[in-house]
Amino acid sequence: MTPATGPPRWRTARQRRGLHAPPFEAIQCPRISITISRATCALIGGLMARRTTVTINDVANEAGVALGTVSNAFNHPEKVRPETLKRINEASAKLGYAPNQSARMLAGGQNRSFGLVLPSLEHGISLQIANGANAEAQKHGYGLLIANADNDDILSARYLTYFMGTQMAGILVQPMSVYGWKLSLATPSVPTVYLDFHSSEPGYFVGADNRAQGRLVAQHAIDAGARRIAVFGKDEFEKIGMRIAGVRDIMHTAAGVAFGFIDQGAWNLARDGYSVGYRLAKRPASERPDFIIALSDVLATGAVAGIQAAGLSVPSDIKVAGSDGNPLAWSGNVPLTTIAPPGYEIGRKGVQYLIAQIEENRRAGNAMPTENHQALVRPFLLARASSGEGNATEFADPDLDISGYL
Repeated sequence: MTPATGPPRWRTARQRRGLHAPPFEAIQCPRISITISRATCALIGGLMARRTTVTINDVANEAGVALGTVSNAFNHPEKVRPETLKRINEASAKLGYAPNQSARMLAGGQNRSFGLVLPSLEHGISLQIANGANAEAQKHGYGLLIANADNDDILSARYLTYFMGTQMAGILVQPMSVYGWKLSLATPSVPTVYLDFHSSEPGYFVGADNRAQGRLVAQHAIDAGARRIAVFGKDEFEKIGMRIAGVRDIMHTAAGVAFGFIDQGAWNLARDGYSVGYRLAKRPASERPDFIIALSDVLATGAVAGIQAAGLSVPSDIKVAGSDGNPLAWSGNVPLTTIAPPGYEIGRKGVQYLIAQIEENRRAGNAMPTENHQALVRPFLLARASSGEGNATEFADPDLDISGYL
């Protein structure tokens, strides 16, 4: 066979593997037009970008303000007029400038950020806490970094340690809801507030009044005309146990009303609620409850579906209410009555506690809390069609913003 004539045809590793795209191609780089590899182009572009690093002086010149004004805008925004702050922020965004937090810390500056550790994002109260904390933090010139522990107590402790190591100005923690949960760090090195939590230990705590939630839903059932009330949900978390205690408070004072307690149903499993609701609906009419209180909204939504599957109507045959105000659980064709802990307010109050600790530390030094500071945020009733009511609220503080629930 006669060998081919002409220059040798070199095969690259890509071509030998069957990838026939050429290793080089003509592409346009900034200020350069040459046939080079993509990787080389990216490297050159990165090196050129580094030569044009934006500084705080550039931001001051772009915004037409003094250097000290820009510094205040990043470190003490409350000291800068809103129109000036807006101009500086626009200049920073245009130039792509971001303050060097590490340099500020090394120079003795303060980290203007709070950390928030959430146990999970399965419940609406955690999202409401985050929204409330973020709004209050921004009001005081702080940012908020959020970590999701995904129901892992060890991971939650690691996030807490990490935030302390990065010298956050303060830390908010929503602990796990299990019985016997203990503070992972007895002496936190920065101001710390525990949210949606009750404790008698020294420190700062903001909690929903779960016992009041139980009292409120039980009283609503009685006011709705109930005479046979079934209460169900597995008593696996401390806050659920407190709701049960609140229901029992009303039970002891309610003459002529029968209460039955069923220790079944995981709080986050609608199928458990469906099973209980279906079984209760299949009881003879003389034994069937006329009102069902589910100890979580997920269980209540499942119970409504179970009652309907059994051929009965909600609320005509059986009225239903949840008790933990979880918007993530609200589904189905019957709007759900529930008792809502205002998570937004819990988040706001938590940040207020952080600010109080920061100001106290400035005045008296970094002293650890020696007293218990426990704030309880009152719940409110959202009466809807599942209990035979139209939209109504009770027991709500007039200053609370509950528009997100309605």
